[in-house]
Amino acid sequence: MSQDRLQALRSEVDVINLQILELLNKRATVVSEIGQVQQQLGVSFYDPQRESFMLTMLEQNNKGPFSNEVIKALFREVFRASMALEEKESRAKILVQRKTPDQRTVITMPDGVTRIGDGNFSMITGSCAVESYEQMDTVAAALAERGVKLMRGMAYKPRTSPYDYQGMGEEGLKIARQVANKYGMYVVSEIMDKSQIEMFSDYVDIFWVGARNMQNSFLLKALGKIRQPVILKNGLASTLEEFLYAAEYIVSSGNPNVILVTRGIRTFEKWTRNTLDLGAIAVLKLETHLPIVVDISHSAGRRDIALPMARAAKASGADGLMVEVHPNPPVAMSDAKQQLTIPQFNELMDTLEKMA
Repeated sequence: MSQDRLQALRSEVDVINLQILELLNKRATVVSEIGQVQQQLGVSFYDPQRESFMLTMLEQNNKGPFSNEVIKALFREVFRASMALEEKESRAKILVQRKTPDQRTVITMPDGVTRIGDGNFSMITGSCAVESYEQMDTVAAALAERGVKLMRGMAYKPRTSPYDYQGMGEEGLKIARQVANKYGMYVVSEIMDKSQIEMFSDYVDIFWVGARNMQNSFLLKALGKIRQPVILKNGLASTLEEFLYAAEYIVSSGNPNVILVTRGIRTFEKWTRNTLDLGAIAVLKLETHLPIVVDISHSAGRRDIALPMARAAKASGADGLMVEVHPNPPVAMSDAKQQLTIPQFNELMDTLEKMA
């Protein structure tokens, strides 16, 4: 008799389990619809006041035997699962999210030959900042010898200290354009504000959004309306999700030609300027179809470990490398410790070619 009763109770539990499963999935469907409405309204998926109201209602209606603390713990897990489902569905809809394993964005420059993200390893190199015509010409000549087409021409330098070198401004862009034209190269330069777009368009081939501006939505949306490709660097403490949503601002505004540049993240480490997150490269290659370039100069902040970092970046599956080069780094007006000499740059290029 006891055995029959046990089996009957277990069967009853099985039925209840299926009922709970059906209700959980029904709840998830409704929550998904709520998420769609919230997206249309432009409000956050997470509403702490709503969650608090639901938990209070559950406490008031709890008849036991579970305590209120147990009930709240159980439903918090249900809430988290629903939130995760909403976020996953939301990510699947964004334009920068990879939909198929073979999907990739390839940035093709006007010559039809220079391409970023096509499976080859691209180089974006040059001095940290434009200091003079002679300096840029010397570096560009060395880059051109190695077939580099994408040259840094940084005329505006956002610095931590207002007393550090801030760049030459438009005069620096003019120098970069002259040198690039001489050697058949493209100018890559950082833009500070959307008010500079018209002026930059006269000189710059690839616009660059630095780490400090990664979440400047007004600038990002404005760059979504230009024809030039856009480099987007990750913020010092941004998550990968925030990084992709920043790119989404540009792409959803009409410009699909975005290059993601990871320049390391801020950690407690003091022996490098930042910490290069190789795991981020691997994750980004799974999550997005946009090209991924690694900035080893700002990740390390030192030239003596450039070679192993370059090898690691290429081995991780990155689409390219960004590195700073200067004719005489010790006298550079910015980031002297991380810029390579021209011989060191040639050694780095030799190393990467051997890896191929």
